[in-house]
Amino acid sequence: MPDASTTRDDLRNVAIIAHVDHGKTTLVDAMLRQAGAFAAHAELTDRVMDSMDQERERGITILAKNTAINYDGVKLNIIDTPGHADFGGEVERGLTMVDGVLLLVDASEGPLPQTRFVLRKALDAKLPVVLVVNKIDREDARIDEVVHEVEELFLDLDAAEDQLDFPIVYTNGRAGTATTDLSVPGENLKPLLDLLLETVKAPTFDPEHPAQALVTNLDADPYLGRLAICRVRQGTIRKGSQVAWCRTDGTITNAKVSELLLTDGLTRVPADEAGPGDICAIAGIEEVTIGETLADPADPRPLPVISVDEPSIGVTLATSTSPFAGRDGSKLTARQIQSRLDQELIGNVSIRVVPTERPDQWEVQGRGELQLAVLVETMRREGFELCVGQPRVVTREVDGQVHEPMERMTIDVPEEWVGSVTQILVIRKGRMEQMTNHGTGWVRMDYRVPARGLIGFRTEFLTETRGTGIAHSVSDGYEPWHGELRTRPTGALVADRTGAVTGFACFQLQDRGQLFVSPGDEVYGGMVVGENARSEDLDVNIVREKHLTNMRSSTADELERLIPARRLSLDQAMEWLREDECVEVTPEAIRIRKWELDPNERVKAQRRAKAGAAPK
Repeated sequence: MPDASTTRDDLRNVAIIAHVDHGKTTLVDAMLRQAGAFAAHAELTDRVMDSMDQERERGITILAKNTAINYDGVKLNIIDTPGHADFGGEVERGLTMVDGVLLLVDASEGPLPQTRFVLRKALDAKLPVVLVVNKIDREDARIDEVVHEVEELFLDLDAAEDQLDFPIVYTNGRAGTATTDLSVPGENLKPLLDLLLETVKAPTFDPEHPAQALVTNLDADPYLGRLAICRVRQGTIRKGSQVAWCRTDGTITNAKVSELLLTDGLTRVPADEAGPGDICAIAGIEEVTIGETLADPADPRPLPVISVDEPSIGVTLATSTSPFAGRDGSKLTARQIQSRLDQELIGNVSIRVVPTERPDQWEVQGRGELQLAVLVETMRREGFELCVGQPRVVTREVDGQVHEPMERMTIDVPEEWVGSVTQILVIRKGRMEQMTNHGTGWVRMDYRVPARGLIGFRTEFLTETRGTGIAHSVSDGYEPWHGELRTRPTGALVADRTGAVTGFACFQLQDRGQLFVSPGDEVYGGMVVGENARSEDLDVNIVREKHLTNMRSSTADELERLIPARRLSLDQAMEWLREDECVEVTPEAIRIRKWELDPNERVKAQRRAKAGAAPK
């Protein structure tokens, strides 16, 4: 095949990669504003790229999205990627569409585990990197040290010679300024954009090569149906033309491009054709999926399929068997849940669905608890009712020995909490690899922890550090199984009958532990209503009423003080679970329950489990 000799100088494709909360989306906002992408009457909102409800609520980017601006006669396609390790599949997908990356690093926090993860992906893809040191206006900014740490990270990841010589630009994303020289304050983002044009190569192509476009994402339009988001590698794709659809199973069929759209700012505009390097949306191919190639029908040449990392965490999803099933939701059946999971698999490359022995249960595997919680929350908002089991790690067998996934964790805490955090991680079989004291009252600790040791870690960690600690982790290979971990020392308070919770019963039970329900809430037998202070489970009557007598109580006029109930979010409820528990999720409620509602059956199951464990 001849060398790709022609370049498109009027186009650049770039991805913004960084750790979570280092300012990627805010910087894209500033670029769009300065490029005049907003209409004069447009309502300006912060983080305009975070369009999903959950993205706005959680303050994180979940899906990789592209936008485009025009600068100096050049069209810049910018891919905004998530910064959370759980959504690493989105980062991997975004990198297949671009020719260079902006690596964003916080001027105070410096490179964190996710920075390592996204940078490794960019270096493996042989992409040129521009280092953007963001948030230089922070009082605790340590710019020179951060640049030095990034250089060490490049060396650590075995970067090539040409990759080590990366340009640096200093920005304040919120103010929308950039400078290449710290002694000269920035006025706008022009220095960053100029540097980007110099560093990131223009798309190259071979004029003689037949058309090729790789499907890297999917979207939907109420009028056009499914949209395939493609990066055109070679040739030209035209509206109304026939293309060879090279499927992942190796078959090739012809399909028609009914509509072709290109991105301009935040909107998609119809176009007649898309050339090499363009990122376009194609309508008309209903069953197309990520990783497939659209090629020239006369000479179809499939491109390599996008590869993503293996999933590390799995949960059991099942139909709701609760006595309250069908009260809130409209989608309850196994068929509806199955079809929704099949739909998710089409657009989400890093999720897997493994069938179980039962037709109404599925094992859903992903990168982390957060990713799975986001999927369940999305389904809940769509009207589904389901049961979600305890998150478990996905193991693999190496030389006849079970290996489990490991995580590399970086923790920043004030000095006074170092002992507490160390204690938490010892229980979770964590291994400290490095500890650095910056002399600012904060300590940074690097750990290698089994992935299952981090299930439920975040809540405990934030409680112990009074919300001051910062913890981030990223997947880091496999190690032999570390043995049993018991991370929850408490048992559950389980309702023994159905009814409405009474204030009298709550008052009697609040000394036993912490309640999850308030007076007036409806409960059923087998539902978890609180956390027992002791390690064993306790069946309780939480619907008990106060018997009236004709005797006047000496304490009748005293006010009974109830401790407010602890309301768990979906993420917290999933973290709290034990093996025999699950979360019942409905559009209106989140309840924790036992898989087995019958107390006699639960006792039998516990005996069987003990008998099975005794000979070992």
